[in-house]
Amino acid sequence: MEFAEVVRKRRMVRHFKPDPIDPAVVNRMLDLARRVPSAGYTQGQSFVVVTDPETRREIGKLCGEDGYVAHFGHRWISEAPVQVIPCVSEAAYHARYQEPDKLRPDGTEIEWPVPFWFMDIGMSVMTLLLAVVDEGLAAGYAGIPETAALRDLLGIPPEVTPVGVIPIGYPAPDVPSPSLKRGRKPLEDVVHWERW
Repeated sequence: MEFAEVVRKRRMVRHFKPDPIDPAVVNRMLDLARRVPSAGYTQGQSFVVVTDPETRREIGKLCGEDGYVAHFGHRWISEAPVQVIPCVSEAAYHARYQEPDKLRPDGTEIEWPVPFWFMDIGMSVMTLLLAVVDEGLAAGYAGIPETAALRDLLGIPPEVTPVGVIPIGYPAPDVPSPSLKRGRKPLEDVVHWERW
């Protein structure tokens, strides 16, 4: 598939067939997601892959899945055969930027006007979402209101932040998000040449 087609086909899907996904395919997609740029080559991103049905149901509950059922008609987070929880470690970035080659001339760590750890995990998530399309699969994204409980459930260390849940599977007919009615902004509204 051409890259432009992959980008245009990517959308959030909220209904999946129960068909399992070959672990080799999951590894291929995650191998691409780990290859994104990272500040100082910190590589502070990590992923938890969940395929166990009972654990997927628990994760669905922690994401507030019950509230989605009325709108979408099914439990779209837990029904996906694979859930990927992308995580990032802010501590890894601070540790990296306290190494000699990254210290400022006065021997201190840089200031972080932008938390690049979130930028980097965002790039990993987008790469994963595009890899999903390239493999002929579909994915959604759910926030995690119960982050502490998710950490406990999956044994995620306290210095690691899970940033969401990505259900992945073969697409089934779903209800498009009502937010799509807003339409995509025109290119000239989002691109500014030379200056704002």
